[in-house]
Amino acid sequence: MVVNRKFLFKKIFIFLILILLFGCNKPKEQKLYIATAANMQFAMKELITVFTNETGIKCESIISSSGKLTAQIKEGAPYDIFVSANMKYPNELNISGFSSKKPKVYALGKLVLWTMIDSLKPSINLLLNKNVKHIASANPKIAPYGIPTEQVLKYYKLFNKIEHKLVYGESIAQTNQFITTMAAEIGFTAKSVVLSPNMKGKGNWIDINENAYTPIEQGVVILKKGPSSNKKKELFYKFLFSNKGKAILNNFGYSTDF
Repeated sequence: MVVNRKFLFKKIFIFLILILLFGCNKPKEQKLYIATAANMQFAMKELITVFTNETGIKCESIISSSGKLTAQIKEGAPYDIFVSANMKYPNELNISGFSSKKPKVYALGKLVLWTMIDSLKPSINLLLNKNVKHIASANPKIAPYGIPTEQVLKYYKLFNKIEHKLVYGESIAQTNQFITTMAAEIGFTAKSVVLSPNMKGKGNWIDINENAYTPIEQGVVILKKGPSSNKKKELFYKFLFSNKGKAILNNFGYSTDF
């Protein structure tokens, strides 16, 4: 009987310890997982910082080309929100039943021509120069910024003349690597990149005539299978379209006036 009583007390003691260890600790809050197009990585970092400071909701961005992120989502990647570099992929996910609402344009992206070689002054005509042997571009098959780049080259009737010089990156991030490491003497990238804190003031760049390419409509969509609650997803979605969200996007060269 004494043994049984000791055993009972021991069980109660262990139970109380478990309550102290786990009962007083709040469960970990679920992060928002945001699939983010490579051109948006710098702006997204600031968006997340301000959003988390205001709401306490932690976020993690997964950076890649819009095409690759779309493939991952279709394969079951547990992302909550997809912030794309175009509308094609969000629309594709919506039609396939992966989103909880229709995609919406959150910004218009801008294209620039950028070089890290101080002696080079970027211009469209410079692309024909024999000293420019490599021109970086995002791959138009999987990275949305590659499409307007191709449009620009065709608009100026240069595509056939310099096609052999083009070096394709799988995303804007890889395209930027070609430019910053000077593996390519010059290249086309998103304006948000050259205005980012990491790159601002580095190299020489020029805006590309916006009449030379179709407006880069960048879309966002809320995904069904993400682990976070719909409330958290909606909060970030609304923040992206808020005045504060738009101000951040504008600071990175995006247009929110459309």
